[in-house]
Amino acid sequence: MPVRSNAGCAKHCWMKWTIEEIRTFLDVMETGTVSSAAARSNLSKSVISKRIADLEAALGAALFRRHAGRITPTESAEELALRLRPVLTEMTNAVESAAWGMAGLRGSLAITAPMSFGIRHLSPVIADFARQHPDLDILLDYDDRILDLVRGRFDLAIRVGQLPDSGLIARKLCEDPRVIVASPDYVSRRGTPETLGDLQSHPCIGYLNVQAANVWQFVREDGSVIGLSMESRISANNGEAIRDMAIAGLGIAVLPMFIAHEALQEGRLIRIAENLTPTPLPISAVWPPVKPMPMKLRAIVNHFAKAFSERPAWIV
Repeated sequence: MPVRSNAGCAKHCWMKWTIEEIRTFLDVMETGTVSSAAARSNLSKSVISKRIADLEAALGAALFRRHAGRITPTESAEELALRLRPVLTEMTNAVESAAWGMAGLRGSLAITAPMSFGIRHLSPVIADFARQHPDLDILLDYDDRILDLVRGRFDLAIRVGQLPDSGLIARKLCEDPRVIVASPDYVSRRGTPETLGDLQSHPCIGYLNVQAANVWQFVREDGSVIGLSMESRISANNGEAIRDMAIAGLGIAVLPMFIAHEALQEGRLIRIAENLTPTPLPISAVWPPVKPMPMKLRAIVNHFAKAFSERPAWIV
C-alpha cells in the first residue's frame, strides 16, 4: 500500500509498506522483543527482523535502537504505534463487517475472562457461539488479573465486580450474590459470627487481586456500603482456591455464589452471618470503544446477554 512522503526528499517520492509489516511492528512494540513477536505470530525471528527492517527502509527512519542483542523503540516508534493501533483495528473491523454481510462471521475474536467464572460458566456459552459460527476463530485467555485490552489485543473482556472508570464500553450481563461461608468443622470449633464486629475476630481467607476492604463490603439497612479491613491468615489469587481453603476449615470467606453454590449444596460449606448482606457482584462484558461496532463483537455480546438474562442456574 503506497503512501506519499515528502520528508527527506528533494522532490516527491513514494514509500511502500505492507499491512504485514505494520502488524509485525505493533507486535514487537507490544511484546517488547523480536522473539516474543515471532512466538505470537508463529513466524521465525528472521522474518520478523526482515519485516521491521523493510518498514524502516520504507519510512527512511529507525524505529528501534539495537544494542547487545536488545532493541528499544525510538520516540518516533512510540508515536507511530499510538496512531497505528486504532487505525489497524478500524480497518480490520471494516473488512470483517463486510465479510459478515456476505458470508457470516469470519476473522478472529479474542476474549479474556476471570479463571473460575470462565471455566465453570462461560466456556459452555462460548462453545455454543462457536458452533453457530464455524468460520470464526476464537481465542480465550482466562486470568483473574485485569488485563489491558488494547495492549493484549483483546476484543472483549468479561469482568466480575464493580467496574472502575475507564474508556471502555460496558454491558451488564447479570448480578451474582455473594455469601459468607465456613466449613461445618470450623463453625463447631470457632462458632459463627453474627455482626460486622464479630467477623473481624475471625481469621479470614483473603483475595490477592482486590484490597480486603473492597472484598469484605456489606450493604447496610439504609442502603449505604461499609468495607471491613480484615486480617488474612491465608490469601490466594483465585476464588476456587479460597473456597478450598474454607472447606479445609482454615477460616471464613466471602465468595461469589457462582463459586460457592456446589460446596453449599453438598454441605462442605455452610452460610454464616446470614443477617449480613455482602455487596453483589455485577458481571459485565466490556470492550474498547470502536465505531462502528464490529458485527462479530455485537454478536458475541448479544449472545452473552441472552445466555445470562434469565436467573443463572448457580443462584439458589
